[in-house]
Amino acid sequence: MAGQRTGGLAGDPSAKESFLVKEASPAKERVPRLLLAAAGSGSGKTMITCGLLAAFQRKGIRLSAFKCGPDYIDTMFHKSVLGLESGNLDSFFTDRDTLRYLLERGAKGAELSVIEGVMGYFDGLGGISRRASTSEVAAWTETPVILIVNCRGMSGSVVPLIRGFLEYEEQRQIRGVILNQVSPMLYPALKELIEREASVGVYGYVPTIPEGLFESRHLGLKRPEETADLEKKLLELAGILSDTVDLSGLLELAGTAPPLSARKPELSPFSRPVRLAVARDAAFDFYYRENLELFEELGAELSFFSPLEDGQIPEGAGGLLLGGGYPELYAEELSENVSMRESVRSAIGEGLPCLAECGGFLYLHQALEDTKGREWPMAGVLSGHAFRTPKLSRFGYVTLTAGEDSILGKAGSTFPAHEFHYWDSTENGEAFLAEKPTGRRNWRCMVNRGSLLAGFPHFYFYGNITAAEQFLAACGSYQEEKREKRF
Repeated sequence: MAGQRTGGLAGDPSAKESFLVKEASPAKERVPRLLLAAAGSGSGKTMITCGLLAAFQRKGIRLSAFKCGPDYIDTMFHKSVLGLESGNLDSFFTDRDTLRYLLERGAKGAELSVIEGVMGYFDGLGGISRRASTSEVAAWTETPVILIVNCRGMSGSVVPLIRGFLEYEEQRQIRGVILNQVSPMLYPALKELIEREASVGVYGYVPTIPEGLFESRHLGLKRPEETADLEKKLLELAGILSDTVDLSGLLELAGTAPPLSARKPELSPFSRPVRLAVARDAAFDFYYRENLELFEELGAELSFFSPLEDGQIPEGAGGLLLGGGYPELYAEELSENVSMRESVRSAIGEGLPCLAECGGFLYLHQALEDTKGREWPMAGVLSGHAFRTPKLSRFGYVTLTAGEDSILGKAGSTFPAHEFHYWDSTENGEAFLAEKPTGRRNWRCMVNRGSLLAGFPHFYFYGNITAAEQFLAACGSYQEEKREKRF
């Protein structure tokens, strides 16, 4: 097994080169691309990104899509528009070269790649650093940026706002703006004013959309399948943007992006396939595309199953992934599927390697409180109870340090991770130390019991590829042991 390989933990470039293939001149790929950013959250990034993707798709443009940061739900909307998976680009999780590699790989075959930003353009770690911000992703990938400016309650005042962003950005990645919530009558004059006073191109506008496209809940937007008439709404939005946004101009701007060059991270695939059972349904659907693809590249055969609908975990599984999601919304249905609860409890009890993140962690508890305050029996692997809290608990990026050996690696191993949850537990575990990348806050977390590792953090395995290899090694060993017992 190769030594520990990490990336993206503390922004130290000198610590991020050991796991790269030693290539003198990595190939350069032409990747036409745009990044849609905004001055702040609530500016309409997701709506406009999805609308533009739909509009370009109507024109027959081959597309790929990405989301800055650790968000799961916005990528689901990209997928609903494209019919393709959408990826995450996160400069806390990975080093610069790995980020560029993931963009180049995910963009293969696309005539246009669209990257949706996160929060405000300069909002990074702790809210005051540019580390892990949309602007850092733009700089690392040398991607032209379109700044979405919400003009609600403003007209000429957008000029100093735009000029401030242009003057503040050292890399000069902002190459144009799109104005949101602007009346057709005002737009021509506003466009002329901005281009004259701010010296930046205006690529169109979005009028006020009378009916909100996307609804929200406690972890962000509701999923695409929960949004009524989404396909119809997106087609209508695509029609509007085709008339109000300069799509040809955006394509031309995307084509000015310089070719991408990046080295592929070094991997150590397994000689035999390892069957990995992956819980995926309405209750458990928070998975990073890059994690699943990495497992497959390392030799995993992913076998998806539903804790809501199926009677047991897939037969012959060597490992189990219980991802995040919304088990609290489906607590009653999960509880009523007794055979699945017993299957999970029995398999983990027999030593099946299991990584459970956030929602998957909640499912393993003795009981889970739903959104109405009712408590339901769960898998019972853990003796604790999971309950709702009034606000986000332990929110944001963390660096995890293992205090003991686990299925992800040796004691002392470090991992970039992320937490985002309103629910909490009476049994959070103490195997790992979680530390905020800014400030002094830290806490103990993760239940580590032999072949089980469970807790609230979400892992991104391109930040520590060795952890993925270690997990699959444990799964492969278990699978071989079970096979030998059968024969």
